[in-house]
Amino acid sequence: MRVRTDDEVYRVDAVWLGPPKATFPWRARYVAWGVGIVVFLVVLTIERQMGVGFGFFSTAWALVATILLTRFITARISHERPLTAVMSMWVRELTAPRERTASSGGAASAARIRVSAQRPRPKLSKKQQRRARQQAQTRRTSASRKKEVRGVRTPARP
Repeated sequence: MRVRTDDEVYRVDAVWLGPPKATFPWRARYVAWGVGIVVFLVVLTIERQMGVGFGFFSTAWALVATILLTRFITARISHERPLTAVMSMWVRELTAPRERTASSGGAASAARIRVSAQRPRPKLSKKQQRRARQQAQTRRTSASRKKEVRGVRTPARP
């Protein structure tokens, strides 16, 4: 026993060939005509927004762009994937949350590291700080006494 599927029904496209006895030399589905008209209007609107004037050549280029875009769009739709499904998939794809691929920060660099000429000293207790201050003060006073000033003679030592 052989089971027949309904694939033959969908192999036939709903195609408009043109008026009787004056058919077009190409086949275009009904959905392609609808998509083509909408795309043509969008292309003309974009041309006007870009500042391209309305003339023969601008309209001809708009028609060429419309044909290319319409063929691109209708190649992706079929009876199994109708235009509404493709459009909703496109909208969901554009609005879906994305994983962050860019990392925060950057490459490690020593450019912003401050370098001190002296090593860090351990923290001293208050008692040790007082003693260090007193020693520094006595060093300063004794160093200033031994300091010679240029041009001034120091008395000779006996």
